[in-house]
Amino acid sequence: MTMMTPPPLDQEDEEMLVPHSDFTEGPQPMEVAQPEAASIAENQQVDDPPTSKFTWAIENFSRLNVKKHYSETFVVGGYKWRILIFPKGNNVDHLSMYLDVADSPALPYGWSRYAQFSLSVVNQIHNKYTVRKETQHQFNARESDWGFTSFMPLSELYDPNRGYLINDACIVEAEVAVRRVVDYWSYDSKKETGYVGLKNQGATCYMNSLLQTLYHIPYFRKAVYHMPTTENDMPSWSIPLALQSLFYKLQYSDNSVATKELTKSFGWDTYDSFMQHDVQELNRVLCEKLEDKMKGTVVEGTIQQLFEGHHMNYLECINVDYKSSRKESFYDLQLDVKGCQDVYASFDKYVEVERLEGDNKYQAEQYGLQEAKKGVLFIDFPPVLQLQLKRFEYDFMRDAMVKINDRYEFPLQLDLDRDNGKYLSPDADRSVRNLYMLHSVLVHSGGVHGGHYYAFIRPTLSEQWYKFDDERVTKEDPKRALDEQYGGEEELPQANPGFNNTPFKFTKYSNAYMLVYIRESDKDKIICNVDEKDIAEHLRIRLKKEQEEKEHKKKEKAEAHLYTIIKVARDEDLADQIGKDIYFDLVDHDKVRSFRIQKQLPFTLFKEEVAKEFRIPVQFQRFWLWAKRQNHTYRPNRPLTAQEEAQSVGQLREVSNKAHNAELKLFLEVELGLDLRPLPPPDKSKEDILLFFKFYDPAKEELRYVGRLFVKALGRPLEILAKLNEMAGFPPNEQVQLFEEIKFEPTVMCEHIDVKFTFRSSQLEDGDIICYQKNPYVMSDVRHRYQDIPTFLEYVNNRQVVHFRLLEKPKEDDFCLELSKVFTYDDVVDRVARHLGLDDPSKIRLTSHNCYSQQPKPQPIKYRGVEHLSDMLVHYNQTSDILYYEVLDIPLPELQGLKTLKVVFNHATKDEVVIHSIRLPKNSTVGDVISNLKTKVELSHPNAELRLIEVFYHKIYKIFPHNEKIENINDQYWTLRAEEIPEEEKNLDPRDRLIHVYHFMKDANQNQMQIQNFGDPFFLVLHEDETLAEVKGRIQKKLQVPDEEFSKWKFAFCSHGRPEYLEDADIVSTRFQRRDVYGAWEQYLGLEHADTAPKRSYTVNQNRHTYEKPVKIYN
Repeated sequence: MTMMTPPPLDQEDEEMLVPHSDFTEGPQPMEVAQPEAASIAENQQVDDPPTSKFTWAIENFSRLNVKKHYSETFVVGGYKWRILIFPKGNNVDHLSMYLDVADSPALPYGWSRYAQFSLSVVNQIHNKYTVRKETQHQFNARESDWGFTSFMPLSELYDPNRGYLINDACIVEAEVAVRRVVDYWSYDSKKETGYVGLKNQGATCYMNSLLQTLYHIPYFRKAVYHMPTTENDMPSWSIPLALQSLFYKLQYSDNSVATKELTKSFGWDTYDSFMQHDVQELNRVLCEKLEDKMKGTVVEGTIQQLFEGHHMNYLECINVDYKSSRKESFYDLQLDVKGCQDVYASFDKYVEVERLEGDNKYQAEQYGLQEAKKGVLFIDFPPVLQLQLKRFEYDFMRDAMVKINDRYEFPLQLDLDRDNGKYLSPDADRSVRNLYMLHSVLVHSGGVHGGHYYAFIRPTLSEQWYKFDDERVTKEDPKRALDEQYGGEEELPQANPGFNNTPFKFTKYSNAYMLVYIRESDKDKIICNVDEKDIAEHLRIRLKKEQEEKEHKKKEKAEAHLYTIIKVARDEDLADQIGKDIYFDLVDHDKVRSFRIQKQLPFTLFKEEVAKEFRIPVQFQRFWLWAKRQNHTYRPNRPLTAQEEAQSVGQLREVSNKAHNAELKLFLEVELGLDLRPLPPPDKSKEDILLFFKFYDPAKEELRYVGRLFVKALGRPLEILAKLNEMAGFPPNEQVQLFEEIKFEPTVMCEHIDVKFTFRSSQLEDGDIICYQKNPYVMSDVRHRYQDIPTFLEYVNNRQVVHFRLLEKPKEDDFCLELSKVFTYDDVVDRVARHLGLDDPSKIRLTSHNCYSQQPKPQPIKYRGVEHLSDMLVHYNQTSDILYYEVLDIPLPELQGLKTLKVVFNHATKDEVVIHSIRLPKNSTVGDVISNLKTKVELSHPNAELRLIEVFYHKIYKIFPHNEKIENINDQYWTLRAEEIPEEEKNLDPRDRLIHVYHFMKDANQNQMQIQNFGDPFFLVLHEDETLAEVKGRIQKKLQVPDEEFSKWKFAFCSHGRPEYLEDADIVSTRFQRRDVYGAWEQYLGLEHADTAPKRSYTVNQNRHTYEKPVKIYN
């Protein structure tokens, strides 16, 4: 399904597929939500789609000075396409990229086409780091482009060291496959397959695929049905009841089923539903919750009986008689994909024996260090075996997660007794036949930052497979469920002769992510019969009632065109609502009595319905039509004529409602005598005006409706003052002031009425509202907050209750204040400071609320950076009532004039790393930073000099000159390191070289020779004619590495990531002769050795750098 609701998130890697539309609502959720057409198009047996690849080389990329940039047109499947990019991002800090139908304006009305496509930004140094994202879309006139608003961070794209811009050229590729569009609106999953799907809440396809898998394990479903619940439970608060309700609907409903009750029972809000989580994590958490809920019930232990297996971790010494083993349970197994061709290869790797020898010997009790072997063997497998395929892994070179799309096969029948039971421990029960049948294949389509999940399931283990893709369920052949989910690459021929028509390999980004097998000997037990008798009676009654209500609403909707909704407001409604629910206008029509009336019914018969409902005889009823005025107020406009009342309800609605709204809104005028019995309505001429009256009491700050009157147009307010005093309960001669309530949007307009002028000269007409009060200027000396009606209405229109939260606890309300939307910045912080008992309001810093992510915005509000409270509460087109606050140690204006840097200090002799926070004026220099740092750190000697360097990915990129301004130094992305300058560097001989020295190891996961840096980089003075042996001696002394370990180290001259190994006799300086390299970090002396130091990661504002020395954090 296509998800168009965009609740923005502030995380870096989140993205969504959207039409570009100059998108302004912020970053998007990660879900690659599939258009419904895609599901059907995929499931039709059609010819292979026309496919083509287009490459676009964009020169002078960083100098593009346009918001949008289009490629030239290319043709796929007979259609014209082009790529659209936003080089500086579509209102986000990411490159935005879309596939666009090039000739959209010229296409005939109602056109549409469906395409699967991928967009890539090519890494021109290492192709494996190419950023590629894949999706599919139904293109039409409304959505003629589709793609990724947050394709990749601009910081990565424009970083010259990343390889995406070489010689200021960027290479973009599009692979497009056009499929035949199939009409999917008429498709009925239940009718075609006997099964129904699950609705996607935004990014819940991962959950849907897992729920379908669990539902189609009947033994599991039966156990869920037998969990005790009561009729007083609410599904949104009870996971067992919500799951029972969901399973019941999947079993008996004819349409796709919503999952909102279940996610509410998880405690998720809307934000969670738009966040894509991990299937394995959800599976474990859900099973743990259910296992806990099943304790003490008739189904206790079901989760263990179904999914729990056991393996044995063993260790055995080779030369002495010492063994140890430990039994552990598992609910699922994680199998390696990389380097394994199929499930059996993964199991072989799982039980592979590891030898502990050399430096890695085992410390055996009473025997000391011993050579040993260790491994894992299985004691027993569960009836339902869940295999999690490790499609995602951490790439050290990229410092990011990557998806493994390698080909990985899985059998229809899995024999875990193969090769004489080589996976089994000696204690395993060999009488149990571990032969498994494939039940489900959960598929992930997309990349590491987002994608789509769906499942192939054969519910009864028959030959027939079904694809469960959110709301749509389709029959599938085994090839599609198995072979096509192995992953890997396939070679696709080009469709257009002469256009890039050499075949190319297309990586399949859709592949199996989780497998579920059922043991053949347990098949009859697991695939059992589940019917209504397994379902609690209260649940059946509740769900049948829900279904009946749903059918009733459906019927009402289907018959809506035959009916009109008539909403009738009366004086009683005005009296009930004004001063409580509303203050402006007269009534909230959603809270008055409504009638559902057939359109052909004569209006006179409707009046009889009203007579029954309100006990007002027909002859005493007079109905007025409401009208929306140009100033957006809504008032009774005129009474119905006799001719109009003779019409049908449908005709009257059409005459009265130019907007073709299905509703007819009326005001029922009923005149009452002194005995409060209804009277016939008085005659009304053009000279008669119907006015409505509200009374204001400033002492109580109360506004209430007191009634309505007919007045003569040429009469004066002076003539009705006695009546108004009577309506308010005052003596006849009480002096009052009158105001006309004119409008309240965008600002309140309430003007004084001169009682001596006629109603006509005051421009009063039917439906107008007069507010009045005692004359405030003849009252006693008592003053009130809101002395008159205009100031009170202004207050009501602008009052705003704001929920304040500590920035450190963004989920919890701390306190609430009633403020005004027109409060200035100073007013707001003053009120907050007063509430907190703080003397200096300038130490309050506020942060606005992101209505979509339900989180604080990343940047706080600057001091007097907004004019009014209303500006603080607006997030795009949404208004919030939440603000976050901090109490600073210094005033905010002073803080904003300062720059705060996180500086890592490497002590010259002590083995520790200390992080210091340096806060200085923005116009300060690096020299000022160093001077400040000297007051905080312990130096090796009083005259030691410090330098500040920039480190990134364990390489040194820059030594900051002392006169460089700190304002533009970025410590969010780079690490700033301070260190003492060694004495030998201060007096360099002209023939000496200062070189970079980095630690590295080979990346075993790469086919080509790649190296991975780690540890702390450093400088080294290299003397002329110095041999490697001499250099090694100085390095060993500097790093204090023991002889035994140091003897295993290798030394290499590294240039552009390629090591050239050195011998002890080599003159090292001869390798460092070139001066024309891009940067000093491109050539360095590499120290190759294992990274054996314990990893102690710390973050500097979410920085991603790892240090091996002990970490202390000050400030």
